[in-house]
Amino acid sequence: MQKYIIEREIPKVGTFEREQLRDASKASNAVLAELGPDIQWVESFVADDKTFCVYLAKDEAIIQRHAKMSGFPATKITEVKRLFDPTTAYARA
Repeated sequence: MQKYIIEREIPKVGTFEREQLRDASKASNAVLAELGPDIQWVESFVADDKTFCVYLAKDEAIIQRHAKMSGFPATKITEVKRLFDPTTAYARA
């Protein structure tokens, strides 16, 4: 499976209350259960009018299916090619 970042434009999502986020999570999880093991939601970051979601998926098409079925737009889908963090500075080649 590949790692993807999904940018979702959702007006005022940054003002959503805990209950609204809980309901969105439940709706997303229900669709993920229908789609099976080829897609997994890792985490999401909420900004003012967007969310940035990290998913593991077999391909972009299943992410688009999830977006359509759940009603949560996938404004931009980007495949992650490599990861690095502060410890990369100390890694040996």
